[in-house]
Amino acid sequence: YNSIFNIANLLFACSISSQVAFPSDDDDDDDKIVGGYTCEKNSLSYQVSLNVGYHICGGSLINRKWVLSAAHCYRFQHFQVRLGENDIRVPEGNEQFIHAAKVILHPGFNRKTMDNDIMLIKLKTPAILSRQVAPIALPHSCASTGTRCLISGWGNTLSHGVDYPNLLQCLSAPLLSDAECQASYPRRVTKNMVCAGFLEGRKDTCQGDSGGPLVCNGELQGIVSWGSGCAVKNKPGVYTKVCNYVDWIKETIVANS
Repeated sequence: YNSIFNIANLLFACSISSQVAFPSDDDDDDDKIVGGYTCEKNSLSYQVSLNVGYHICGGSLINRKWVLSAAHCYRFQHFQVRLGENDIRVPEGNEQFIHAAKVILHPGFNRKTMDNDIMLIKLKTPAILSRQVAPIALPHSCASTGTRCLISGWGNTLSHGVDYPNLLQCLSAPLLSDAECQASYPRRVTKNMVCAGFLEGRKDTCQGDSGGPLVCNGELQGIVSWGSGCAVKNKPGVYTKVCNYVDWIKETIVANS
């Protein structure tokens, strides 16, 4: 799942993975959706694709002018935010392509530990809201363990090998406990991270899903960040815990309006 503003690097990080992962024996670190299903067309109006001539990462529209994604996706200085997408290879008439005017990485982002893996993208022109393009709500509080959430993205759909879908993929997965998350990644998980998925494996995000949304009860609770491999047993996906950043998000938007 990877990072931010010098967009020249964004392409590399996100094209390989939708989530960034730490090295492992079956090192396939970035997040894609494995074991999911094709989302209903244009049903996730907040989902965006970050594009540098091709899809590199996902993101979420949080108001007409701002998108939230993962800091590790920031590798290129110029990129486009694509809204209203379903099939990312074919124009379908509902898309809006808007260049990024400003990218703001969290000041505490650490590429080595992946702590504070969050960034804000200000759109050059406001999005035109419609049934196909609409923002997702920020969390009012942190979601509880076991909450069922929806993950989405155009990342790799294979645990081994490569198969990048044209159509947006979805996966329903539960939030795991802090204890389960820590046991899966000893000494790697911080208070700003949350795990979601299945300890038995088989279903997960993967390369290309990085920066995308984890939505629980209509609120953006997570951002696809990192993991070890994709859909590997006892190695669930790790997400930036958005509920810890609501104040930073609001203050940053006001300061850059």
